[in-house]
Amino acid sequence: MRNAYVDQLDTIIDDLVTMTRQVQEAVARSTEALLTADAEIAERVITDDAEIDAARERVETRAFELLALQQPVASDLRMLVGALRMVADLERMGDLSVHVAKVARLRVPLVAVPEEMVPTIERMAMVAEKMVGTVAGVIADRDVEGARQMEEDDEEMDQLRRSSFRLMLDDAWPHGVEPAVDIALLGRYYERIADHAVSLARRVVYLVTGEVVGSAAEV
Repeated sequence: MRNAYVDQLDTIIDDLVTMTRQVQEAVARSTEALLTADAEIAERVITDDAEIDAARERVETRAFELLALQQPVASDLRMLVGALRMVADLERMGDLSVHVAKVARLRVPLVAVPEEMVPTIERMAMVAEKMVGTVAGVIADRDVEGARQMEEDDEEMDQLRRSSFRLMLDDAWPHGVEPAVDIALLGRYYERIADHAVSLARRVVYLVTGEVVGSAAEV
């Protein structure tokens, strides 16, 4: 019975890793749609988000069953409660990728990002995708050190966000209000993906060590 219980716990972790990989792909595809004005790819991101939602439901169902039937204690209890919160982060990251895809779709056949903003948006997307990929390894390996190092990537994202605002608020900005709104929203979406990745990493630290990192409300 105990071996079956351990297997069920491992399955939840495996599902979290799979879900993280799905989110990473959604971030990559939504960015591709954004920078190439590809409506087909944008639609695929929007449609495939249902798979991420379904994965959340599977993890929640398994976690609630184990909480009800096994009455876990200590580290197992932390893992199950943490998993319930982590899937919420992952689902939200998928939703944010959908938001990026919808901006892309709205502006087709035009590219939503003005040419001089492309390097900044590309880098924000790259950092966000890298952070999501790193989280998958952090979850799979319970990698506390890797989780702590993610704070540095988040700082780069914050700097990129500030840089995008400086460009938009410059008196020389030639593109008007609508593109500025798009860039502001896109920057926020990528920033929030990074924030959720950091939140996931902090939860892994908590699951492994019991240490609360950052705001207690995040854990």
